Amino acid sequence: MSERDFVSLSIAVLTVSDTRSFADDKSGALLADRLVEAGHALANRRIVPDDVDAIREVVTAWCADPAIDVVLTTGGTGFTGRDVTPEALEPLFQKRMDGFSAVFHRISYDKIGVSTIQSRATAGVVEATFVFALPGSPGACRDAWDGILKDQLDYRHRPCNFVEIMPRLDEHLRRGGRSA
Repeated sequence: MSERDFVSLSIAVLTVSDTRSFADDKSGALLADRLVEAGHALANRRIVPDDVDAIREVVTAWCADPAIDVVLTTGGTGFTGRDVTPEALEPLFQKRMDGFSAVFHRISYDKIGVSTIQSRATAGVVEATFVFALPGSPGACRDAWDGILKDQLDYRHRPCNFVEIMPRLDEHLRRGGRSA
């Protein structure tokens, strides 16, 4: 069996926060650094407030851009009144990725115990683009990248990975229909 070549993806990072700037956005910086270290390209990086419309505007635009393969968001997945990232993103998902949340919580449980239930990390596919909503803490972003995303966004990872199915994510659109 021959070794697969690495496939670099174009990944955008969105920090959802009312208080962060690029100077103190540790989680967004961690994700940007990790993805570049892995060999991917940072397609874009932004910060928006905890606002459903602001989050949707950026994520929708990025998912409509054929040059962006993956969107990572950080922040807004908790339970406070301003935490609205799942509410902003989940209605956009054409396919939900329930397994991401389950595996994220399993990894997180090993680090922070039952406190993992305070996260509403979620993921799905929007217009043939993978979208992952991560908590706002650097530790949670590190756990998600190192424990899940680094391998699943690497074409060489076996037995399977997201990269190998990316060309088929929009099959429903090419057939002229839209999934519900």
